[in-house]
Amino acid sequence: MGGACRRYRGRVSPVTDPPDLRPYQREALEAVAARWEAGERRTWIVLPPGAGKTLVGLAAARRLDRRTVVLVPNTAIQGQWIRTWDSLRPEGDDRTAGVERDLSHHVTVLTYQSLAVFDPDAETDEEGGGRASVRDRLHPNGRALVEALHDAGPLTVLLDECHHLLQVWGRLLSEVLDDLPDAHVIGLTGTPATNLTAAERALVDRLFGEPVTGASIPALVRAGYLAPFAELAYLTTPTPTELAYLKDQGERFSRMCDELLTPGFATTDLLPWIDARFVNRDAAEGGRVPWSRIAAAEPALSDAVLRLHHVGLCDLPEGARPFEAHRRPPTAADWIALIDDYAKRCLPPDTASERDREARERLRAALPAIGHHLTRNGVRRGVSPVDRVLARSDSKAHATVEILAAENAALGERLRALVLCDHEHASSRPPAALRGILDADAGSARLQLTTLAGDPRTDLLDPVLLTGRTVAMAPGTAMVFLEYARAELPGADLAAVDRPDGLCDIEGSWSPRVRVGAVTRFFESGGSRVLVGTRALLGEGWDARGVNTVVDLTTATTPTAVVQSRGRALRLDPSWPEKTAHTWTVVCVSGEHPRGDADWDRFVRKHEGYLGVDADGEVMSGVAHIDPSLSPYAPPDDPGGLNRRMLDRIGRRDLTRERWRLGEPYEDFLLPTLRVRRRHAPAVRGVDVALPDPPRVLPGDRGVFLPGAGLSGALPAGFPGAVLPLAALIVLLVVFSGIAPLGFLLAAAATAAVIPVLFRVRRAARVRRARELIAEAAGPDDAVRYACAVADTLRGMGRSATGASGVRVHIDTDGVYRFTLPDAAEDFATALEELLGPVFGEPGYLIPRPLPPAPTEANARALLDGTPPDNPVVHHVVPALFGRNRAHLRAFEDAWGHWIAPTRAIRTSTEPGAALLATHYGASPLEDTSTARRLTWS
Repeated sequence: MGGACRRYRGRVSPVTDPPDLRPYQREALEAVAARWEAGERRTWIVLPPGAGKTLVGLAAARRLDRRTVVLVPNTAIQGQWIRTWDSLRPEGDDRTAGVERDLSHHVTVLTYQSLAVFDPDAETDEEGGGRASVRDRLHPNGRALVEALHDAGPLTVLLDECHHLLQVWGRLLSEVLDDLPDAHVIGLTGTPATNLTAAERALVDRLFGEPVTGASIPALVRAGYLAPFAELAYLTTPTPTELAYLKDQGERFSRMCDELLTPGFATTDLLPWIDARFVNRDAAEGGRVPWSRIAAAEPALSDAVLRLHHVGLCDLPEGARPFEAHRRPPTAADWIALIDDYAKRCLPPDTASERDREARERLRAALPAIGHHLTRNGVRRGVSPVDRVLARSDSKAHATVEILAAENAALGERLRALVLCDHEHASSRPPAALRGILDADAGSARLQLTTLAGDPRTDLLDPVLLTGRTVAMAPGTAMVFLEYARAELPGADLAAVDRPDGLCDIEGSWSPRVRVGAVTRFFESGGSRVLVGTRALLGEGWDARGVNTVVDLTTATTPTAVVQSRGRALRLDPSWPEKTAHTWTVVCVSGEHPRGDADWDRFVRKHEGYLGVDADGEVMSGVAHIDPSLSPYAPPDDPGGLNRRMLDRIGRRDLTRERWRLGEPYEDFLLPTLRVRRRHAPAVRGVDVALPDPPRVLPGDRGVFLPGAGLSGALPAGFPGAVLPLAALIVLLVVFSGIAPLGFLLAAAATAAVIPVLFRVRRAARVRRARELIAEAAGPDDAVRYACAVADTLRGMGRSATGASGVRVHIDTDGVYRFTLPDAAEDFATALEELLGPVFGEPGYLIPRPLPPAPTEANARALLDGTPPDNPVVHHVVPALFGRNRAHLRAFEDAWGHWIAPTRAIRTSTEPGAALLATHYGASPLEDTSTARRLTWS
């Protein structure tokens, strides 16, 4: 393809690919060419930020050799496309690139906004009805551009960051492209299709079809095409003023809960209602419904009730059994679930009771303290002042100072930091309740710049604010920048305008595209070492090779936002071949309010699907890759200790590079992995675990069981098996030695005396051996055996070729087991999580697991005598995949009998099975175990 000739408007022109294409870029181009050869006209390419999507897109357009229109999300990216096109033009090629809307250039680069400019007067037709077509609502400028596209002849349309199609202009572009049947359309994005919702995927499928997927971020790092990076976190607590507000709001919520629990609060009080609704489950609620059904149908409510029981506020519902997650006080979410149910059922808005109306009003007035509102249809979540305080806390701006000061101490003149905020200025005034608590501009890029310029440790970094409308900096930096800009942009007529906040705005006759380019070059040259901006302008598409530190202060948690913002630091820097990037997330947490972990929850969502390298050199998703101590369920108990470890890693970029294992082979696929945490952490950590042999002794319903052998085969022989032959030998020796009758009688008496002694010796040996077998059956409760049973079941079902021999087990440095079965990873992780987890939902089967008897002498003797007592039994959920048909269930029972215990599954739809389910519902068969799903890259 690289040297092929393409016809363009009647002429033949040679088209060659850029000579320095990387292998994955060339593969993407060949995949696109195959689409065209198959008669398709639309496709989309998925490549990570920094992987060269612009180059690939333009190379694909050059192969088609048609007039090309590029649509991009903002002005910061326009200049990059034009520069890339110019770099591809051979000498003498007059096919230029520009931004004019008349499509006079061979390549025209426009923003999506230039197309989607809607006319508010066109919202309805002349009769007042809604417009059927989005095009009918376009402003005249937008309609003129659509007409120009239609009249331009054969086109190639490149849609940069095409996930923006899922926003306002997606439907418009769909309509426009439908009117351009001859156009070849190429979408470019860094957001994998797996991260799209069903509705978004349907739109993308209709516009583009299946994606051309390139290498992943970890693959490009391992191969040396992107910089290795570390994800870091810095935890703050609110300022004293903010903390006082949160404490007051938390106390208000606590008072509401106390009132709610006071007898006489309403005609029907909360606790009696909970007793009737959940504990006794009287006839008014349809009879005594099994707890398992309630928990399956209303999990949030059932969890809340069990936590109420934990603090002594209600009895334990019959059939319920709390496990680890329930052994803590009710959370704010628990109270919301309870209040929602209680208000709907006991405090309807049209109640005739004056007391109930007053009770409802008290709830309505108190709920906004935790960001909720009581409506006619129940409790609804609203904008929470508490969330706003945590998201925009002034402590975050000062934490950014600490981070950048530490990064500067490590990198010095090499530091190029990007600070990303949600907005330049606050989009609205804070609610009345927060005036005096939060600055009106809290969380803004402008206020962040003021903080950085006001601290001598970061003022020396010459921080600059760059947004779609503004360039601002401290006066001293402004003098340097103006000198630089006048040399770069001689006709711009720029000037520094003083502002009340002590900063200077740079104003003059320059367009947004020129402004972004000039400030970016100033930053890359070292005139400024910190650039502060908004996610909308600098968080995607914009690139500066020198960026090696990103501080994320944004609240966006979508996969697109996370991937794009972190991609800003991943481009290779020719001036620093050993570049290693740091991406910081600043998180504000507080224990003074029930929702004091709201910012932590945002932080967890950002990392749920984002891959980073952990302390063991494994690439995985989730917060544990930042620090082994971090849990997605709650902030760490020692935030100061975490911050110290994070700051210490600034000086250990070499360790980060080592963990990425640059240049080593990889397969570039994601494996669903199950992380299993046991209460008693293993002594050895950070190692791969060798798979065990199947156990020789298993606990049975009674005593112990030896697969493939009877108990007697493993015990020393007893009387008469060994003792009687010995006695006979003594008698024969006496007879043949000619001993006199008296001597014979004495020998016989001696033999009779020896036999009981030998019997006791042999009996003692058998008892010792029996105790050893019992102890062996009661050996360590090894989670690896459960993993092997699941893997062998999958092999028996034909879903795994390796079975137990293919299980990979690693103990992380934090003592967590990591289980993976590469050739059936999704099925394996799902089934193992169900097997190890508590009894929940509506499982089709339970499998008993007898607990071995204690290795006492009494139990050993009972085992020898054939009268061992019944062993206690716990029950595990049979994974849903294994219970779909009898053959699958038999495969599981066989594997279970091989690795765990020789028992059979019990169907829960039978009367005994239903009784077992009700008894064990909520029970965790492994009390000291918790699990978490993760994605691990290999």
